[in-house]
Amino acid sequence: MRTALVLLFLLALAAVPGSLLPQSGLNPAKVAAYRRSHPALAPILERLGFFEVFASPWFAAIYLLLFISLIGCIVPRVRLHGRALRRPPPAAPRHLDRLRHSERFHTALPAGEVVDQARAVLRGWRVAHREEASGAVTLSAERGYLRETGNIVFHVALSVLLAGVAIGKLWGYQGSVLVEEGRGFCNTVQSFDQFSAGPIIRGAGLTPFCVDLATFRATYDPDGTPSDFAATIRYTPADGTPRDDVLQVNHPLRLQGVRVYLISHGFSPRFTITTAAGQTFRGISAPFLPQDGNLTSEGAVKLPDARPDQLAIDGLFAPTAVDSGDGVISSGSPQPFNPAVAIFLYRGQLGLDTGRAQSVYSLDQGQIAAGALKKVGAKNLHPGEALVLADGTSVRFDGYLQWASMQVSRDPGQSVVLVAFGFLLVGLTLSLSIRRRRVWLRVSEAPGADGGGAGRSVVEVGGLARSEAGGFTREFGQLVERLRQSRKD
Repeated sequence: MRTALVLLFLLALAAVPGSLLPQSGLNPAKVAAYRRSHPALAPILERLGFFEVFASPWFAAIYLLLFISLIGCIVPRVRLHGRALRRPPPAAPRHLDRLRHSERFHTALPAGEVVDQARAVLRGWRVAHREEASGAVTLSAERGYLRETGNIVFHVALSVLLAGVAIGKLWGYQGSVLVEEGRGFCNTVQSFDQFSAGPIIRGAGLTPFCVDLATFRATYDPDGTPSDFAATIRYTPADGTPRDDVLQVNHPLRLQGVRVYLISHGFSPRFTITTAAGQTFRGISAPFLPQDGNLTSEGAVKLPDARPDQLAIDGLFAPTAVDSGDGVISSGSPQPFNPAVAIFLYRGQLGLDTGRAQSVYSLDQGQIAAGALKKVGAKNLHPGEALVLADGTSVRFDGYLQWASMQVSRDPGQSVVLVAFGFLLVGLTLSLSIRRRRVWLRVSEAPGADGGGAGRSVVEVGGLARSEAGGFTREFGQLVERLRQSRKD
């Protein structure tokens, strides 16, 4: 049991990084922002698995060892408890007066009647009747077996809960996708920005459905605190019938065992771009990732089809633009009261054909450092304003779209975890609220009973409890008082 407690402590300790650091499975955008903010520390944390704590090998190892340790604790305890349930309460000690709780009194009743009345008083107790060699009659009574039963139920439920979590990890999957207003995705591996699945499912057999984001609405209190986020969606399940729904933070879409959660949101600036050769690209947008609570966002727009040279925009979007006085803007509120975007226009080669992986949210700094991608202009733009170069290249800011980040997850172990957690609470309640206690009663013939002694029987009562925290002193006193009241003086 000590090993299980140590492992449980280690499991709780191992979960701390998962609470303090952004997790790739929950919010890849925040993970990307953390990498940019901590370029030296992030690679170390990534190698240690701190951005995917609950899927890391070391977390799984602690988890598995805890499960094995719990099984090792439960099996012998179940065996011992089964024997205790079959075994009658132990015989009365020879000297009941040496127990912490003991009483002795005389009664005019014969021993048989005293025993019968004592059985009535001890109704609800497990009672064993014995006769001693001296002729005395004893009753051994015990109750509180449910304490150990609750303890076992607690540990079994904890094991089942761990098994339920394991089922979810083995047969479940989770994907995240960023969707702009007017666009959608289908529940396929290729549609997700990030996808992880258990080793058994491996991305096969995903529930077929598609989701389109119609509009996103954010509501704020007067002090700027967000009060509600709602994404109006239209989803199409396997039967092909479109249905409307509204995703909210605590209101996911539930569909055939799959849940679609609303995770985060942001803005996508929209541009109309005209090249020097006369090409026009309308309605070009790209999601910008929030950098602070006021949704000051950074991102990039890439035009690999622009001719004669490729174009790219490195930008900063502010829903409520505030100019610091030196031309640098930031956002004063997450609400779009005064939207503006600061753009840096680049021309050259984006490096998409080099084979190196690139982030869709930023430009390749290697191309910029090598001179393959050169900055040719910069300007702060409000809706309708444009940056125009001498060769005719222009970038017009047309406004913005809102985007929502959604998480699609299937966890077949959720119901198992829920039921196990219910039994865990029941077992914990039983083990903490019930006391294991024993009471013994010895009835013997009083000395001189045939010659007019003080009474026909002497009654000795003793009690023992595992703990005094439950008020056994009061309970024992009440039992003795009821036994006294049943005698004939």
